[in-house]
Amino acid sequence: MKFFQQEIKKLGFGLMRLPKQGESIDIEQVKEMVDRFMAAGCTYFDTAWAYAGSEDAIRQALVERYPRESFQLATKNAAWINCKTREDAIAQFETSLRQTGAGYFDNYLLHNLGEGRTHYFDDFDLWEFVKEKKAEGKIRHIGFSFHSTPEELEEILIAHPEAEFVQLQINYADWEDKAVQSRGVYEVARKYGKPVVVMEPVKGGLLANPPEAVANVLKAADPEASAASWAIRFAADLEGVLVVLSGMSNVEQMEDNLSYMKDFTHLTQAQRDTVEQARQTLASIPLIPCTTCNYCAKVCPMEIGISGTFTAANTYTLFQNLQVAKDRESWLVGGHGRKQAVNCIRCGACEQVCPQHIAIREELAKAADLFGQQK
Repeated sequence: MKFFQQEIKKLGFGLMRLPKQGESIDIEQVKEMVDRFMAAGCTYFDTAWAYAGSEDAIRQALVERYPRESFQLATKNAAWINCKTREDAIAQFETSLRQTGAGYFDNYLLHNLGEGRTHYFDDFDLWEFVKEKKAEGKIRHIGFSFHSTPEELEEILIAHPEAEFVQLQINYADWEDKAVQSRGVYEVARKYGKPVVVMEPVKGGLLANPPEAVANVLKAADPEASAASWAIRFAADLEGVLVVLSGMSNVEQMEDNLSYMKDFTHLTQAQRDTVEQARQTLASIPLIPCTTCNYCAKVCPMEIGISGTFTAANTYTLFQNLQVAKDRESWLVGGHGRKQAVNCIRCGACEQVCPQHIAIREELAKAADLFGQQK
C-alpha cells in the first residue's frame, strides 16, 4: 500500500519484546536483527515511549547506522501514564525525539486509546499538539493505537478526522472474539478509509504454539510452514493493511518471519480456508462462555473483574501458558480498577443476572486457585 513516499514491505519490526542479555537489551543482537531486516528490504520499525529501553536501543541499532530516509520509524505517546498536565504529556514527545535521535517520526501514535484512557488525549489537547508537530515537520503521519469496541473506535474517528491511520490488534484467534472484536474494529477502520497497522498478529506469541488440534490443521495444509507464519499472513492478507508488526525477540524469529514476508503474496482461497478451519478449531475448545456483557459487574458487591478473569482463564485453557494468562488477568482486572477472584464472597448476585447462566462462583473459585493474589 502506498502511504509513505515509497512502497513498503508488509512486515514491520515491533520493538516491544527485544532480546535481553541479563536485565539489559542485547544491543548487538538487535543490530544483527536490524541488519537482516533492512537487507530484506523491510523498513518499518515500531517503538514507544512506554517500551523501556526500546527507543534508546533503536537509536543505537538503526538511527545511528542507516540513512534517515531509508527507514520509517513510529513511536507513541501514552498520556495516561503518570501525566498530570499537558506539559507532562508533551514531554513524552521530546523524550522520544531525544532517545531515538530520529529528528522526526514517520508515524506518531497516541498510544492505547479506548475505555478510560481516551479522555487524557482530549484533556491535554494532544490532538492539536500532534497537528502542530506535523506542520513543523517533526511528524509525517498522525495515528493512534486502540483497544476497545468498534463503537468507541467509530466515535474517535468521527471526532478526529486528522487521524491518518489506526493500529489495531488483529489475529485469527481474536477475529470473532467477543472481548477483542478484531473483525469489528477492522471493519470500522475500513469504513472510514483508514489504513491499518496490525499489532499482535501472533497474539503475543501464543499463536506460534497453538493448541495441538489447531497445529494439526496448519501442518496438514503445509508441513513446512510455521504456525506463526499462518497468523502473520492472515493479517497481512487483509485489504487496507499497511504493515503487520511482529514483536521479534531473536534472530531466529526474524529469519522465520522474513522467509515468508520479504516477498509477501496474498493467500490463496485454499489457504484462507485453512486459517478459517484453524480459527474454528480454536473456537471449538470448551471455554467459559462469557460474552463480556458485564451485567455481573454491575451487581457484584466486591467489584470483582469477572469478565476479565474469565478471559484470562480462557487464555490459559487454550494455550497452557500461565505467565501470559496471569499478565492478561493483571491488565484486564487490576488494570481496569477491579478486584481479583480471591475476593469473591460467593453471594451469588452475579449468577442471578448472567444471560449465559454461567456457574460464576464455581469458575471464580477455579480462577482464584489459578491466579492467586497478584502483587
